[in-house]
Amino acid sequence: MLHNLINNLEKYFVKVLLFFINIYKVFISPYLGQNCRYHPTCSTYAKEALQIHGLRKGIALSLKRISKCHPFGGSGVDLVPGKDEPKN
Repeated sequence: MLHNLINNLEKYFVKVLLFFINIYKVFISPYLGQNCRYHPTCSTYAKEALQIHGLRKGIALSLKRISKCHPFGGSGVDLVPGKDEPKN
């Protein structure tokens, strides 16, 4: 029972975060310009990470990705790892 409650709460918070990411992509990102050094963009990466991995791992992957998005952090294609793929 408690496990189901926790799973439902995690799914709810994933939906809330996805909502805010969509708000960012529609209303804020267009005014900031194309600054992301990676493909897909950090916001798209965060959406995919949350959808594939859920709340905790999705947030961890998103924060790791955002922390690399600076002039000395590299660039290029950086896809969200699949559920069964090891982290890099």
